Amino acid sequence: MAARKGKLTEGAVGQHLVKMTLPMLVGISTMMAQGLIDAWFLGMVGDRALAAFSFGFPILMIITSVAIGLSAGTSSVVARAIGTGTERRARRLATDSLVLAFLVTAILAAIGLLTIEPLFLLLGAPVDMIPMIRSFMTLLYSGIPFLVVGMVGMSCMRATGDTMLPGKLMIAAALLNVVLDPIFIFGLGPVPAMALDGAAVAALLARGMMFVGTVYILVYRLQMVSFKKPKPGELSKSWIDILHVGLPAAGTNAIIPIAVAFITAMIARYGPEAVAGFGVASRIESMVLVIFYALSSVIGPFVGQNLSAGKKDRIKLSLRQCAIFCLGSGLVLAILLAMLSGFLPGLFSDNPEVNRVTRLFLWIAPLSYGAYGIVMVVNAAFNGLGKPMPAVYISVARMIVLYLPVAFILQRFFGIAGIFAAYALANLVTGLLGYVWAQHTTDNLLSVDNVHADPATGHE
Repeated sequence: MAARKGKLTEGAVGQHLVKMTLPMLVGISTMMAQGLIDAWFLGMVGDRALAAFSFGFPILMIITSVAIGLSAGTSSVVARAIGTGTERRARRLATDSLVLAFLVTAILAAIGLLTIEPLFLLLGAPVDMIPMIRSFMTLLYSGIPFLVVGMVGMSCMRATGDTMLPGKLMIAAALLNVVLDPIFIFGLGPVPAMALDGAAVAALLARGMMFVGTVYILVYRLQMVSFKKPKPGELSKSWIDILHVGLPAAGTNAIIPIAVAFITAMIARYGPEAVAGFGVASRIESMVLVIFYALSSVIGPFVGQNLSAGKKDRIKLSLRQCAIFCLGSGLVLAILLAMLSGFLPGLFSDNPEVNRVTRLFLWIAPLSYGAYGIVMVVNAAFNGLGKPMPAVYISVARMIVLYLPVAFILQRFFGIAGIFAAYALANLVTGLLGYVWAQHTTDNLLSVDNVHADPATGHE
């Protein structure tokens, strides 16, 4: 196989970012739209199904955070290996990352299956909803290895600078999920109506397809999987290099759903309808923030390749261009969601309380979306630099230091509106902090010679 070139180290910075972001934007948008459609279908089943789905959302996000962390670690080390031209090391890292992802998530799925009832009771789920939640989560936990290995595999593709292939895989999986949703939720022909469980079955089948497609492309198209036995100590070295970024990145992302779990428990005091409304708002938010998710998924490989090439100015310019874009698009999103706040909630429920909570969120939280986009971008950039700890500190500051305590205080005076205001404040403060920190870190990067000696790039 011909050696891969670090193609992100040459050419216009903005052009690379746009070219890489667009396929990811379409792919992630399709997956987020599928999540909204899930909520819409379950809203037709009833508010209890929607509430059960919402209780499960932060737990699933914690698992997804592990996948994002492993993906960030994989993307960082593979991109830096490609940037320095160490082709064999890049292939070895990609292969070992898939093995690591499967082992880690198999263990997490087993733990999840054993702790369903106590965990969801702790989150404030009513006792009579536990059987419904247990059945739903059992199916979802079964598909976790497929989801995580697929995501890690797609991060290997992005590390090469190719975002078209993972974008197509995400689109195909989301479309399959949407087609299967009504079949399994409401029943069709010999398939019985499975309600909430039907959404889990559809997701399991779609993730299985994405897993198969990802492995096929890595093996046969990109030839990034090695079937040779690793040298003594090579597997452990790969895992250490991946986890150097992957563990802090997983922690960074896990902080968010853990905090959201506490927020969900706080909102649960206002009743299941309030939880359902918050769940709907969270799904809408995930959909509109897709542009920032896409941008953050490509900035890591871009930074990684340019770091290995010693091109600090390209990294700084990319951060500046991303920040300008985030603030401008965030303002547009806030205006649009305020205008649509009377319409969107009614698509998911006809319950007045569910709609009131969703509408309240859409008036307040979007004011900070531009700053939240900057947080996503700089955290991904830190991972690309091989310096994951600042991203951890920023996320801890955002969710633990600011969001939770301020939400606890403000909800005593303003109810649920105070919780949403605390969220906006946390985004604004940490967005500014993160941008300044990322630019300062880039200014103080090591010399080119030291960058090339980074053990994560693994010269052999």
